[in-house]
Amino acid sequence: MSRIAIIGGTGFSSFEGIDWKSRVDTSTPYGTTSSPVMSGALRGINVLFLARHGEHHTIAPHRINYRANLWALKEQGARVVLALAAVGGIQDEYAPGVVVLPDQIIDYTYGREHCFAETGDEVVHVEFTRPYCEELRSVLNGVAEAVGVPLINGGVYAATQGPRLESAAEVNRMEGDGANIIGMTGMPEAALARELGLCYASLAIVVNFAAGRGGETITGEDMQSAFATGADNAYRILNSAVPRLVDLGFSLPVPLRL
Repeated sequence: MSRIAIIGGTGFSSFEGIDWKSRVDTSTPYGTTSSPVMSGALRGINVLFLARHGEHHTIAPHRINYRANLWALKEQGARVVLALAAVGGIQDEYAPGVVVLPDQIIDYTYGREHCFAETGDEVVHVEFTRPYCEELRSVLNGVAEAVGVPLINGGVYAATQGPRLESAAEVNRMEGDGANIIGMTGMPEAALARELGLCYASLAIVVNFAAGRGGETITGEDMQSAFATGADNAYRILNSAVPRLVDLGFSLPVPLRL
């Protein structure tokens, strides 16, 4: 059973360097996962991989079955989840091509299944002061420094509904709320991982400046160019981080039952 799982976001429908061993089409009590859960070896270490938007990027952010995805990874033995994401940057330092290790999140989404409780189930409250696993963040930051990858350690991720991009006024509002980067998949993924007791952190690749910050329009060509740079750096971090996570212990807050 694997302890380490990778969730691939936009542009990460597969993962370079993994020697694939098996593929599990997964059905869960909460429905079917976005893609099969792939199992393989990265630098000789067993890892899991799941494509958040589906194998062919056909699932919009608001239609992703986040509950099924996280449930399936835990059922397959995951203890640690490394989530990759493409985001927009608000301030100048969060520029296209930069990799960010966010430490906080603001949820602007709506209509998504935000917890595992169904009607009649016991309601579980999760402690979410620090939404990302600090021990995992520390490992990722240390690895980035060791391999010479530029990384911003810290930032507030604004999770929006999508799939449309934001208006300039919405970006202004989010910056006023304290946000640094904007993405569409950060929630409820982070909270669901916490509810399951998974150690979860995100590597966010800035692929564009948010609306009104880097020019009049956002183009796909510019986003793809920035993604290529950031993705290469994210791969370098993960390839070096995975061996350091095998025997590492993690502690998370215990869910509150009132």
